[in-house]
Amino acid sequence: MKTSDFDYELPPEYIAQTPIEPRHDARLMVLERSTGDVKHSVFRDLGKFLVAGDLLVLNETRVIPARLYARKMPSGGRFELLLLNRRDLLTWEALVGGKGLIAGSRFEVDSGPQGEIEVVLNGSQRLVRFTEPVEEYLMQAGHVPLPPYIHANLEDPERYQTIYSRTPGSAAAPTAGLHFTPVLLDELKEQGVDIVSITLHIGLDTFAPVNEDDPHEHKIHSEWCQITTKTASKINRAQEEGGRIIAVGTTSVRTLESAVNTASPRMIMGAYRGSTNLFILPGFNFRAVEAMITNFHLPRSTLIMLVSAFAGRDNILRAYEIAKQEGYRFYSFGDTMLIV
Repeated sequence: MKTSDFDYELPPEYIAQTPIEPRHDARLMVLERSTGDVKHSVFRDLGKFLVAGDLLVLNETRVIPARLYARKMPSGGRFELLLLNRRDLLTWEALVGGKGLIAGSRFEVDSGPQGEIEVVLNGSQRLVRFTEPVEEYLMQAGHVPLPPYIHANLEDPERYQTIYSRTPGSAAAPTAGLHFTPVLLDELKEQGVDIVSITLHIGLDTFAPVNEDDPHEHKIHSEWCQITTKTASKINRAQEEGGRIIAVGTTSVRTLESAVNTASPRMIMGAYRGSTNLFILPGFNFRAVEAMITNFHLPRSTLIMLVSAFAGRDNILRAYEIAKQEGYRFYSFGDTMLIV
């Protein structure tokens, strides 16, 4: 297996710069993984491909406005700070966009507290310590960190949140869920489709290409996730009664498959709370997820490797070529795929 096995060409015009309105009007490709057959639909008609007893698993994480602008002290030089993971009350792992930010460098956040670079980590990552908790400043001084391939201005930051986002902590949105609307969720419930929520806080590794020739050598970042006892019980019940476990997004897939080993005998799922660095490559044995809703992913990314593990690399690459021929929109604000 090589990283180049998951490469494909995508002209820039296929990358969606703005979200579709309304959300559920996004196009939907349905991929049958056992045959490779493809059908075309719209997300609004998702219920046509689900049945009573199916269970949708949503990631209720919420993107925090974690991009901050700051100035060096005392020089006043401007730079960008992107918070990734809080270590303690005052200390965060962060990405910095600027030069000369070495250990001991002091800075001041616009409309916020002062801070200091404590440790230089890998590349542009730093461990930074603030003089006071920074969370209360995020709503007034922070900006939603859109993916690097989106260049258009997002007028409504809520459009980069799912309608069911509840728990702040992500550096990126679980984009497969951006297509749901309240009316669609209500219709699915009336149809007999059950819906549960898990949490996985997404880091920026979701956008990072795999640069190693052998993907097994790639080190995926750890991310915090949680499945409650109540949710685990519903998943187990659905599985026992013959319903499909349908993960909404690759983050839900990773959370569910991370929790499989916590189950008691005769149960598929146990409660789980902690970090996961599960890296899913072809050959992985899926034990919980039976269907998946997902967007069209970047080449050479851990995400296209995950969906290839689930549906087959040849099926995925062929489906992506069909998507280009049919004018589908790619990546975070793009169209979506149901893999069954």
